[in-house]
Amino acid sequence: MFVTIDLFSALIDSRAGGGAALARIAGAAGHDVDGGALFDDWDARCKASQRDTVGWIPFAEHCRLALAGTWAARGWSGDVGAATEELLDSLPSWPTWPDVPAALPRLRERHRVGVLSNVDDALLARTRVAGLLDPDDLLTSERLRAYKPGPEIYRRAVAAGVEVHVPASARDVRGALEAGMAVVRVVRPGHRLDPAGPVPGLVVPDLLALPDVLATLG
Repeated sequence: MFVTIDLFSALIDSRAGGGAALARIAGAAGHDVDGGALFDDWDARCKASQRDTVGWIPFAEHCRLALAGTWAARGWSGDVGAATEELLDSLPSWPTWPDVPAALPRLRERHRVGVLSNVDDALLARTRVAGLLDPDDLLTSERLRAYKPGPEIYRRAVAAGVEVHVPASARDVRGALEAGMAVVRVVRPGHRLDPAGPVPGLVVPDLLALPDVLATLG
């Protein structure tokens, strides 16, 4: 079975990693702010950019546009391009969730396992997840030329052979279900379902529990 997992919610604690990086970047510019709150603002703008963009532009550009908006909303000046580069350079330090290093090898014993993510290939290669999976199974927005939560990226993933997707975030759960994908949601801190959206029939507390649930799907 070909199973994909979301990168920035289900595999990586992006708020911890990105928030720490943004706090350092802002602090170096003389701004004393909470990194988590700054990340939440930037992340929401980045997701909105992905959702609203017609066609495809690099994920790194979405990041820059979102950071420009985040800086502007606070009345901050400075080189947003350099700040974006510093943020993305910090990707190797973004931690995986604790279960990931043990769970992925176990899962790969029985299944083909990959990533389905709104990211550029080069940026994914910087993360701690890249070395745990086969490069051919990393389905990025750059490769599929579509972005979540639009249905096209999920349809193209299915066309590439994906049978089950494992998200954590509300928009990924909703997007995958509404596109008709089989979904097993993994519960992660800080991620909740959309109360107005569809509810997945299968949920696991962590990825170590995923193999048993996949076995029920045949």
